[in-house]
Amino acid sequence: MNPSYLKTPYDSPRTLWVVLIGFLVVWFYMLGARTLVPTDEGRYAEMAREMMATGDWITLRLNGIKYFEKPPLQNWMNALTFSLFGLGDWQARLWTGLCGLIGIWASAYTAFKIYGRRVAISTALILGSSFYWAAMGHINTLDMGLSGMMTLALCGLLLAQRDGASDKEQRNGMLLCWAGMALATMSKGLIGFVLPGAVLVLYTIWTRDVGLWLRLHMGKGLLLFFAITVPWFILVWQANPEHPQFFFIHEHFQRFTSTVHKRGGAWYYFFPLLIIGIVPWLGLLLQSLLTSLRKEQSQFQAKKMLVIWAVFIFFFFSISGSKLPSYILPVFPALAILIACELEKISVVSLRVNAGMLTLIGVVSLIFTPKIAGIAKSAYELPFYEAMIPWAYAAAAIALIGGLVGLVFAKRNKDIAVLAIAIGGYLGGQVVFIGHDQWGKYSAGVYHLPAIQAELKADTPIFAVGRYEQSLPFYLRRTTILVEHPDEMEFGVGIQPELWIPKRADFILKWRAMHAKGEKAVAFLNPTVYKAMQDEAVPMKLLGEDPKRIIVAIP
Repeated sequence: MNPSYLKTPYDSPRTLWVVLIGFLVVWFYMLGARTLVPTDEGRYAEMAREMMATGDWITLRLNGIKYFEKPPLQNWMNALTFSLFGLGDWQARLWTGLCGLIGIWASAYTAFKIYGRRVAISTALILGSSFYWAAMGHINTLDMGLSGMMTLALCGLLLAQRDGASDKEQRNGMLLCWAGMALATMSKGLIGFVLPGAVLVLYTIWTRDVGLWLRLHMGKGLLLFFAITVPWFILVWQANPEHPQFFFIHEHFQRFTSTVHKRGGAWYYFFPLLIIGIVPWLGLLLQSLLTSLRKEQSQFQAKKMLVIWAVFIFFFFSISGSKLPSYILPVFPALAILIACELEKISVVSLRVNAGMLTLIGVVSLIFTPKIAGIAKSAYELPFYEAMIPWAYAAAAIALIGGLVGLVFAKRNKDIAVLAIAIGGYLGGQVVFIGHDQWGKYSAGVYHLPAIQAELKADTPIFAVGRYEQSLPFYLRRTTILVEHPDEMEFGVGIQPELWIPKRADFILKWRAMHAKGEKAVAFLNPTVYKAMQDEAVPMKLLGEDPKRIIVAIP
């Protein structure tokens, strides 16, 4: 049969609905399938829990201490989720998961309006299956919230400025853009509008489309932007006069220009992360970027805007003095649209190369999976790595099958090949996440929860000596008293010194006094601290231990 007469998944509404429902079932199930892993997941769950518990929605706190590093949007949404659905893992990730879906929907809808139905379907498949986007949509961290809102800003701009947009569409699109920038700012700070603004300037320089600036609805847009952002900044400044200097100077200027947070990295830091993150579409990435540089047959060059968005944001964080893996997440929606456009005119050879890469990843993963256990640094950690092995085999097999089906159908039916690659990449990545959960439980310390909870009463204090546990406070539903090690709360304890114990010697005196009075207390100890306290004959009852922590109580 002539391949052109084969019905494709893109032509079948029933098939598309089945794929969408299956995708969403997996997406939402995975929000609660794993333990909240330190540091980000535990931190932001605990901050929202404390916000709900205290009723203070203006001053952000971590461990009961003022914490001014980021704006409040994600904490607001998490606290609202906790209020509606209770405390739990999926509740802590719900906002992140929704932001991932918002990014997929906005990208696909924008592709539909500019490039048509087929590109829209491909955009959704590509972004939804890209390892980084699908992974970060299930991690309780700020970067997916930021990326989802920045995607609204990008898509609003594209919808407003596309050729043929009516006056109403142009106005509504730009208001969506301004709202997206405002919500991005409320998610993670000034980069929410600085980065989109810089992209707009670079686009204007490249295309010489100065008239674009007259179509931004700047008056209405600025009013909307400030209406969303200004109230909280004023309220938090009134309640905490020290906030502006720390937030704007320390957390933005110093974070970008220095390594004050000790999160530096080489200029190529993000290249391997981009390569991993775009799987299973790596074979089409460079080709899509290069072909997108050609001039489009339209006044507004949407592909050039998308290229600038992806390249500039990647470059911006590459030269930053502070680097974390998730910083480049906002580039993926732009890349998804570009790759989807490329799929429409791609050769069979190029599609097979991409499918072959996924197949190769599956084969290499099968070969190296038995070596996972060798990563363990101690006998205690070995079972957690061994628990990953069956899941790693399953993920590798799924990727391999997806790649092989893509190879077989690349010539016979391109849409089936694309769908197979997307499903193989998406499910393979999610299975890897499930396999990591045993390690995640160990990292979070939740194996010790029963022993700790058996020791606690309503008024039992918990001390954190030499280390801060990011996830245990959320699961225990209470804060800890920091000792000796302020961790990331150094600024907060500087203005609230009464909330911690700076010297270990003072803590030991307090512990001994509580023991003498017959009082109860629990402490999380750095293993080095535990050894030193043993040497000083400090009275301690061992509740639990592992290579990361020792947990003791007053005997």
